Amino acid sequence: MRYIVIGAGAVGGTIGGCLFQGGHDVVLVARGAHLDALRADGLRLVTPMGTQQLRIPAVGGPAELELRRGDVLILSTKGQDTVGVLEQWAWRPVRDAVEAAAGLLPVVCAQNGVANEAVALRRFRHVYGMCVWLPATHLKPGVVEAQGIPRAGLLTVGRYPSGTDDFTQRFSADLVASRFVAPASDDVMRWKYGKLLGNVTNAIEALCGPAARDSDDARELRQQARSEGKAVLRAAGIGHARPEEFDAARGDQVTVGEVDGAARSGGSSWQSLSRRTGTIEADFLNGEIALLGRIHGVPTPVNETLQRLANQAARAHEPPGSTVPADILAAAAKPADGLPVLRRAARSRRNV
Repeated sequence: MRYIVIGAGAVGGTIGGCLFQGGHDVVLVARGAHLDALRADGLRLVTPMGTQQLRIPAVGGPAELELRRGDVLILSTKGQDTVGVLEQWAWRPVRDAVEAAAGLLPVVCAQNGVANEAVALRRFRHVYGMCVWLPATHLKPGVVEAQGIPRAGLLTVGRYPSGTDDFTQRFSADLVASRFVAPASDDVMRWKYGKLLGNVTNAIEALCGPAARDSDDARELRQQARSEGKAVLRAAGIGHARPEEFDAARGDQVTVGEVDGAARSGGSSWQSLSRRTGTIEADFLNGEIALLGRIHGVPTPVNETLQRLANQAARAHEPPGSTVPADILAAAAKPADGLPVLRRAARSRRNV
């Protein structure tokens, strides 16, 4: 199988880099300065065990690549980019085949959130979910830091909406041989909903910065965001994996180590604000909780507030750490027509 990793950032770069190191045929798909760096020098994969410069082929899109039977599309973009990316790839021809990519090639959604798989299934016949627990950072073009040790991450895979098949087993085996813990699951979405409950706090880290992580207000904010998430999943009748199940699956196989003597800076939403991308994934994390709350009549003021403020910060190109947790709590406690103006955190508290 040839693995085409669409979105070679922190997650995609780590998955693609480790598969390449494991002897597999890999193509990275990227854009902008990151693509330029990959083409010029390859992927610089930095891990607690050292640094390797990997000469992995890199392209900017499907027009630069002839698809063939046996290709696997690993989608590791943010949720807000899913529709546009799938439209680019779904109807591309496959060599020596009548059907296009959408009818023949498996697409694996290696993404946070729970909405991507349904979007993919509207176009692709063979869709697989991947629950990603993978500590990694991508802040510089051409460079991905993968902090997981001794295994790079926990990647639970399964067919969407449920079940496993021959591809799941072969893919899982390739991942295991490439420094991942990669169990095949008959109910991968249960794992992804469990991960969603953790990801609703991503916006807190992005807005307030890692420095505020241990404050009483930040702990209260995280607790309220997760409680709303659990309440809407309960109302919707959606099961989810528990934190202790993730702990058991990782065991001592995936711990977070230091890279170049430094600890990991922040998660995916923090990285989006740090890179000033102009977008953030909150619509598919906090917004998913808000959506289910509206459908099932469960109030979700904290997640709605986090969604709104994270999007505002991204569009304004605010750095991470621009807001204090107390003000987010205050904003969430106000009715929608009476939101207070948030104080900005002191510049010394910003994590840039």
